[in-house]
Amino acid sequence: MKGNKAVSPAPRLEPDTGGPPVRERVLKAAFALFRKRGFSGANTLEIATRARVSKRDLYALFGSKQAMLAACITERAARMRQPLELAAPVPHSRQQVVATLVELGTSILRGASHPDVLAVYRLAIAESDRTPEIARTLDRSGREANHAALAGWVAKAQAQGLIGPGDPAAIAAHFLAALWGSLLIQLLLCVREAPSAQEIDARAHAATEAILTLYAPDRAGG
Repeated sequence: MKGNKAVSPAPRLEPDTGGPPVRERVLKAAFALFRKRGFSGANTLEIATRARVSKRDLYALFGSKQAMLAACITERAARMRQPLELAAPVPHSRQQVVATLVELGTSILRGASHPDVLAVYRLAIAESDRTPEIARTLDRSGREANHAALAGWVAKAQAQGLIGPGDPAAIAAHFLAALWGSLLIQLLLCVREAPSAQEIDARAHAATEAILTLYAPDRAGG
């Protein structure tokens, strides 16, 4: 009809054809825009376009832009806890305790030193006044979840007589503090380079040795 203009159809949710799953595409697109424009500057239309889905389909997967960021944060934090989740439910030897703590420490440092994860921290800091829930989500999914998972595992090791007496939550906090030192704040301030594989391994071993020395099983009973 004269005067009518062709209207480009909105991007639609694509069927699974062997490429990246839709959810993965959305989160990848969302995170790229969060890093580039900040949480407030990223808009859902551009996220949908980059992910090759419609806005309707995007909101069917994630109810809000904040939910997308929360999913980005949660997935990255979960990767760092994999050594605990993959370890035997109950440790049965000191060697297993040492190996699991070293692997966990290595995973946490390697994951949190990644540019994407540091970008999440900086994003949460930058948006803390306008969107404080971002920082709360990061804390719940990252620090709190890692701490809770480690404390639960420590309690299992204590029950087996492999770690000495003490509050499991306090022991977990001591391990994480020994692991990090001032590294995270230095990375966030860009005053040092990311740790090398050798430094990460050394930190993980040092934190493990410090905790197992401080909470030695042979100290049980005073």
